[in-house]
Amino acid sequence: MTHGQPLPRRRSIFRDDEPVIQSQPLLPGGVSPRFGDTHSWDMNGVIRRPANLDPTNWKIPFHGLRPEWNLMARETAMIWLNPRHPAVLACGIHLSAAPRKVTTIRPRMGAYRAMATFGSTRQLPADVTRWSDDDFKQYIAHRCEINDPGSGGAHVAVIRALHQLRQALACGGLQKDPWPGMTVNQVLGIASQPTIKTPAIPPEVWFPLVRAAWTYISVFAPDLFRAQESWQEVKAKARRVRTAEANQLFEAWLSNPDSRVPLHADDSPHAGAVNWNVLSWMIGIHPKALCYFTILTSTGRARRAAAEQLVSQGRTQGGLLNDLVEVDRPDGSRGPWHPALSPQELWMECNALRAACYAFVAALSMMRDSEIREIAKGSTVEYFSTPAVKSTKQKGDADLPTKHWWLIEPAVQAIDTAARLSFHDELAFGSLRSVKPDESFDSADVLEDFINRVNLNCHVTGLAKIPSGKVLPHMFRKTMAMLTHDFPGSEIAVGMQLKHVATRALANRTTQGYMEKDNNWAKHFDQALADRRFERLRELFDADTRGETIGYGPGADRMREAFAAVRKKAEHLRETGQARRGDIRVEHGLLRRTRFTIRFGKLNHCTMNDDDPTGAKCLEDAIVPQGHRGPLPDRCRPSRCGNSIIGPEHLPIWRAEHTSLTQLRATPKLPPGRKALLDEELRDVEIVLKRVDEA
Repeated sequence: MTHGQPLPRRRSIFRDDEPVIQSQPLLPGGVSPRFGDTHSWDMNGVIRRPANLDPTNWKIPFHGLRPEWNLMARETAMIWLNPRHPAVLACGIHLSAAPRKVTTIRPRMGAYRAMATFGSTRQLPADVTRWSDDDFKQYIAHRCEINDPGSGGAHVAVIRALHQLRQALACGGLQKDPWPGMTVNQVLGIASQPTIKTPAIPPEVWFPLVRAAWTYISVFAPDLFRAQESWQEVKAKARRVRTAEANQLFEAWLSNPDSRVPLHADDSPHAGAVNWNVLSWMIGIHPKALCYFTILTSTGRARRAAAEQLVSQGRTQGGLLNDLVEVDRPDGSRGPWHPALSPQELWMECNALRAACYAFVAALSMMRDSEIREIAKGSTVEYFSTPAVKSTKQKGDADLPTKHWWLIEPAVQAIDTAARLSFHDELAFGSLRSVKPDESFDSADVLEDFINRVNLNCHVTGLAKIPSGKVLPHMFRKTMAMLTHDFPGSEIAVGMQLKHVATRALANRTTQGYMEKDNNWAKHFDQALADRRFERLRELFDADTRGETIGYGPGADRMREAFAAVRKKAEHLRETGQARRGDIRVEHGLLRRTRFTIRFGKLNHCTMNDDDPTGAKCLEDAIVPQGHRGPLPDRCRPSRCGNSIIGPEHLPIWRAEHTSLTQLRATPKLPPGRKALLDEELRDVEIVLKRVDEA
């Protein structure tokens, strides 16, 4: 540590009565905290708060710091919020004009508290400017030991700010950077190209979770909205009445043949009993104004007996509705998806429905949590004739631009369903309570609650149980990025949804890391490839059965022979009674079991047999890598290989190539070597086209 005399303290360059928000627009009616507020700066209602942040996280806390540390923390926070403040510029400090976000500054204030605690436990000087470089290095090493090294970035940023902003700090700051010339990753000992630590959601969790979410949206939601409307209607009609009028209402209700007594759910503490509170509401009596069914009086007990008489007659219903959608249950029975939608259960199921909408959109849109939570009501639109949703992109863009994300129709339905639930004035994923329309929620918590609710009620809802495991919002984006990268024919989806150029070698290492394979999904990838390959093979088989041309060349001839053998075998099975069906499915079943190798390509298809590669031109005189099986695509010679198939879909490309080469060959003053190369390429193309013309 440094033992020199401390420098004399200066007055702060900021006034105590100075507003801390000077570089951002205030919300209507917002009043900025003052620099002299030493406990915390509350930004709620002052500047715009992202929808996915809790109000607690929109405060910058300074409590728990000694006066000199408190002032130092407030000064750095003030500078980060107002980097072009005139007093800061006057000190010769020129920073980027964009103010730091509250979510960036808040953890840095925590770093001040952690650093002060470290200093007091290690008997370091109370004046941080007297700490040595080794003291700071030991502190960062300590942080990396007790937490993940990646979390140390805020602590390094605070220490470096004490040096960078020293001219504007009353304490004088640090005279040098403890790690000159080093990046934050180097200071923390993190690789310069870190791997993405976000795990993919395991397939055994992904599939039942997405299916459960969609079932809530497409099957359960209509019942929940009907129950909501019924409950609102019942509450609107109920009045605070006297006993005489209540008796009239009760008699009228009893005489109505459509009246049914609401019961508690079978799995509730009052299983099968009458829900007297809901019954009062349904009759039109406000239960808080009159305890009409009290057991403390003989008249109350008599009223109960009258209602229970209807129960004995079977005139009952579960909660608010009597005709919920029926589902198939794991025990083989069939019944309503919910035992009794009481007001309390309705509230819980609406929470589950909102979580289902969130999970479904997160899974199928690749939007970040912040982007999903910023979706406004009425934001589902058509964008270039495709369903899309508008939202605000926050990450990495201080201008908060409105972006479009293409969606499938079910995801649009999920957003519209969430918007119908929300009582927030603008947000689709908003509060479920009309009395607290601005109430927020934690995305991770609602996902956990949804999974728990599905598992708790799966014996009634018929939903598959979701295995336990952590499911966080950003894991959906990671999983879908990986799926769109690895499943067949998905590269366009990668480019559209991730908004990055999708090539085999992606330049953006973060995006590439998101797309890295997960071993848990390997079998699903292999199965998807096999299914897609068979689907295309079946299309060729059906086309050949209809007498259409499926291709040209030796490979196509062998394929037609194989298809003919499949049809002959199927006919034999039908004639001998071994086939139970008489439709095309017999051929398709035989085709799936036939060992026919085919690889589909843009210029041709390859039918090389890996176990017998005879005739494969790509392998002639080639150095085959150890352990490699199959053709070498970069050495493919479609015009000369006996395994090649030129399909009708390939012909436009070959004809265009012939035209292009012919025009290029006619260019004057071509070098002899270039002419010879063009002649060879033309011969190859003409061989292919000649086979087509002679067919």
